[in-house]
Amino acid sequence: MKFLGIDYGQRRTGIAVTDAGGRMAFPRRTIAMTTRDAFFVELLGMVEVECPDAFVVGLPRLPGGEETLTTRQVRNFVERLKRRTTLPVYFMPEELSSFEAEDDLRDAGLRGRRLEAVVDQQAAVRILESFLAVPEERRSLA
Repeated sequence: MKFLGIDYGQRRTGIAVTDAGGRMAFPRRTIAMTTRDAFFVELLGMVEVECPDAFVVGLPRLPGGEETLTTRQVRNFVERLKRRTTLPVYFMPEELSSFEAEDDLRDAGLRGRRLEAVVDQQAAVRILESFLAVPEERRSLA
């Protein structure tokens, strides 16, 4: 299966995809949030190009598992996404994926605008990699 990973944010959303076999994840794009409609046009346009079998959306929580305002925003986004597509949507619990992605990119020598341009994509890659490591029977649909 091919998955499209999403690191949703109020200002920017990182997108990554897996290969057709669902073994490796690759960064694809960062979508800037201008309007909700424009955002979904761009996201669903990527779906047409990438042809994923399902979405994987990072679900941020505090280290103790508590939900936050951001968690609720992601859940609301997923509900809007599900109204626009028939593809299944999986949640992948995440803690600090953006911070870890930023560390990875800094270690690779990226700074400033170059880092900011791809950090959300790298976070989406981390979300997908975590998801792919979970046995299928333990994956949770949104």
